[in-house]
Amino acid sequence: MTVPAEKRDSRLMRRMFSDIAPRYDFITRAMSFGMDSGWKRRGVEQTPLRPGAWVLDLACGTGDFTLLVAGGRNDARPVSVDLTPPMLGLARRRGVPRAVCADAMRLPFADRQFDAVFVGYGLRNFPKLEDSLREILRVTKPGGFLVSLDFSLPAHPLLRQIYLAVLYVQGAFWGLCLHGNPGHYTYISKSLRGFVTSSGLADLLARLGYSQVRVTEYVFGGIAVHSAAKQKP
Repeated sequence: MTVPAEKRDSRLMRRMFSDIAPRYDFITRAMSFGMDSGWKRRGVEQTPLRPGAWVLDLACGTGDFTLLVAGGRNDARPVSVDLTPPMLGLARRRGVPRAVCADAMRLPFADRQFDAVFVGYGLRNFPKLEDSLREILRVTKPGGFLVSLDFSLPAHPLLRQIYLAVLYVQGAFWGLCLHGNPGHYTYISKSLRGFVTSSGLADLLARLGYSQVRVTEYVFGGIAVHSAAKQKP
C-alpha cells in the first residue's frame, strides 16, 4: 500500500521533533539570539482578545504562546496542539491547561470554534500550506485572528543567500553540539528555501479569505510575523 506524501511528511516531522523536543526551548532562543520571546509577546499583545476567548496554539512546541495568552488578564482559554507527543509532554509540565495531539491538516475541532489561532514556526513545516491554512480558517470564528511567527526570506537576493548560509552553519553547529548530528537543525534553512516569501504568504492569506493582513519583519526580513483577520460574512 502506498502511503500518501503528506502522511510520510507528518511521520518524518513527528520523528524529528520528538528527537529535538528536550532541546527545543534552548534552540529557539539560541537561533534567535534571545529575541524569540519578545516576538511572541508582541504578537499576543497586539492581538485583540475578548474576555473568555478561545485561542488555539497550533504547532505549540512547549507552549510559549499558550502561556503568554493564559498569563493575560482577559480569562482567555488557550488550547495547545502539536503533532509530537514529547513536545506536548513538556508543554504539560510547563503548565499548559489543555493539550491535544493532532495534525494541522485535520484538526479535531468544530467549525468557528476559536477567536484566535497562533502558530509559532509551524506554517513552514506543514506539508500542504494552503490546505493547512484552509483548515485553520475553518476552525476560526468570523472576525477571529491568525498570527504566525516564522522564519522568512529577506527580499534582497544577496542578503537572502547570506541569511540562508548563516542559518545552515548555525543549525549545523547546534545540531552537532546538542545531538551529535549536524542535520538536526539544518532543516530550517532547507525548508525555508521552498517556503513562500512574507509578501507571498500575505497574498495567500488575502486570497483565502483573510482581511487586515499585516506583516512585521525582524532581522532584516529573516523573521516575519503575519497577522490577519478572518473576513465576516
